[in-house]
Amino acid sequence: MEEIITNEKLIEKEVVTVPMIALRGKVLFPKTFLSFDVGRAISLKAIDKATEIKSDIFIASQKNAFVDDPTKQDIYDIGVVARIKQVTKASNNVVKVQVQGLYRAKIVEYINANDMFSVMVERCDYTTSNQIETEAIFRLAKNKLFEYSLLDKHITKEILMSLTDIEDANEFADNTLNVLTLKEKDCQEVLETTDTVERLTKFATLLTNELEILKVEKKIGNKVRENIDKSQKEYYLREQIKAIHEELGDNEDEKERLKEDLRKKNLPEEVLEKALAEINRLDKINPSSPDYSIILNYLDWIKQLPFNEVTVDTENLKDAKEILDSDHFGLEKVKQRIVEYISVLKLTKKLKGPILCFVGPPGVGKTSVAKSIARALNRNFVRMSLGGVKDESEIRGHRRTYVGAMPGRIITGLKNAKSANPVFLLDEIDKLSSDIHGDPASALLEVLDPEQNTTFRDRYMDIPYDLSKVIFITTANSLETIPYPLLDRMEVIELTGYTNEEKMEIAKRYLIPKALENNGLTVKNLTVKEDAIKEIIEGYTLEAGVRNLEREINSVVRKVATKFAEDENTKKQIVTKKAVNEYLGIKKRQKDLALTKDEVGAATGLAWTSVGGTTLTIEVGLMSGKGDIILTGKLGDVMKESARAAISYIRANAEKYKIDEERFSKTDIHIHVPEGATPKDGPSAGITMATAILSAFTKRPVKKFVAMTGGNYPSWQSATYRWTKGKITCRL
Repeated sequence: MEEIITNEKLIEKEVVTVPMIALRGKVLFPKTFLSFDVGRAISLKAIDKATEIKSDIFIASQKNAFVDDPTKQDIYDIGVVARIKQVTKASNNVVKVQVQGLYRAKIVEYINANDMFSVMVERCDYTTSNQIETEAIFRLAKNKLFEYSLLDKHITKEILMSLTDIEDANEFADNTLNVLTLKEKDCQEVLETTDTVERLTKFATLLTNELEILKVEKKIGNKVRENIDKSQKEYYLREQIKAIHEELGDNEDEKERLKEDLRKKNLPEEVLEKALAEINRLDKINPSSPDYSIILNYLDWIKQLPFNEVTVDTENLKDAKEILDSDHFGLEKVKQRIVEYISVLKLTKKLKGPILCFVGPPGVGKTSVAKSIARALNRNFVRMSLGGVKDESEIRGHRRTYVGAMPGRIITGLKNAKSANPVFLLDEIDKLSSDIHGDPASALLEVLDPEQNTTFRDRYMDIPYDLSKVIFITTANSLETIPYPLLDRMEVIELTGYTNEEKMEIAKRYLIPKALENNGLTVKNLTVKEDAIKEIIEGYTLEAGVRNLEREINSVVRKVATKFAEDENTKKQIVTKKAVNEYLGIKKRQKDLALTKDEVGAATGLAWTSVGGTTLTIEVGLMSGKGDIILTGKLGDVMKESARAAISYIRANAEKYKIDEERFSKTDIHIHVPEGATPKDGPSAGITMATAILSAFTKRPVKKFVAMTGGNYPSWQSATYRWTKGKITCRL
């Protein structure tokens, strides 16, 4: 045993004031050494204070080790005054402390319990009432310790000799309890006992109980060894646990219950075999090992995954159409595709889920359409956003060898859906990226390939999962950033946007009622006229979808709601075109401006944009020069090619149009498309440019009521359009 060093001057004092530490799960005894970790701020300050003033420290045990912020009611009054021998920093907020117990003491008063515990303690020495009885129990305790050491191999010969050499009975009990692993409550009870005879009696009783437990353990071990042979050694731990249950009369078997639960789920054969193998592994692993909890978590995932749980699809085409029509106006192609799916499902009773890709500008309703499809089919809906996903593990999951491993978001989504055939929305698939951790787009190939996704394997689960029942729907703003192998597995449906007439119906059927509800109004308070809606669409929004339209409508409704909030007696408000201008201010956009008269060198073209059709005026100016071609208006490569092709066409047919060919070498041609800051590109401007150039050279004006477009189409190459009484007529 290590020599005990005491501070004689300090020990002579009956009452001292020292910092205090509340110890969890352990009990310190006088004249013993103890090492423990300190991490709580209140305890760290006590250590710092004691080190700073070179003071001893009082150590008492907590009544409940799970209390993180103990008060004085949570701490035993009897403890030990100790001397700090060593303080070692273990990590950022944890230090390892070694102390030497000096003497037993009792808390008289708490001096300060705010930032740290500081207590006034009174020394409490042991008392001996009967020396002969003490000696008798002392000898009995030593004999019990010798018997105990024969069964417990942790009590080495050296430890036993050092303990039996101690002549003081109290010191023997304290040092022995410091070596043995006994319950904290029992150790504290012995520490609090003052009379030596009573202390040794309690100590001997504890030692006798532990000795009986060791004998039972040995008996169980012998019984297990008799029931197994050499070829069954790998089952030793399992048989030992069973024998313990039998000895204690405990028949509850959690693992058997877990096996029964898995069998009731009617899992695929390969999955069930994998799960049962993992359960059998539990018998060979210590429950305190991290692997034990990892296996339990894995089995919990298998229990919660919907392998065979499916929802019943609707086969009523009428009901499905009504749901789609009630949720969305227009989008006939999308609705027809869903009706086709339900029709085939009704006839075949079994159909692999399609992989649909909705492509279109923001705000056209791609995500909300997916939700409506799930409602129409009577399926669960789950959404996964792919924007910014750049780690392949997000799709396939992590291997269980990694710390914090978990399944990928595909498997997680199916768990949340609680069915094996949900509508699974993969949002913003065109926003995928990649880094050193892999390419998630490549991982999605297996998910979205109908020929492969019947046996999709998540790295964490490592079992095949059938994704063929899932209807995958992806959304994108553009197809250009989607890898072609991934795009090839999807059926693309374009949602190009809404016409003004469709926006009008959407506003009346959905946006205005929603805005009234969100702002606390009803149709009894507010009516929005059609001319007002039209004014908002044409004068304040320019978009393919209806998000900005919804914002502007909400802005109008909020201003009306303010009137009702200020005066409850306000009469019903009717919003007209004029009121819209008052509520929303100056118009944000104007109608397309057409030529007001026939002009030389100016022709009107028809253009397509992501937010609808528009007119485009091509202006051509001629000036003396060297035959240079000047193009302005931020034109794309295709429109630049169209301009040069138009000039080549005019030059090639100069004689036909009675133009002197020498003029081309002495004249610079300036072609300008207005709205110069707006990017413009496409194959439709060639005929318009050619007409404007021809007009500039021949001095013949182009008719203001004719607009042109053209392109490389199978059935026609160019066309002219004429306005007649407000209508457009086409002539090939």
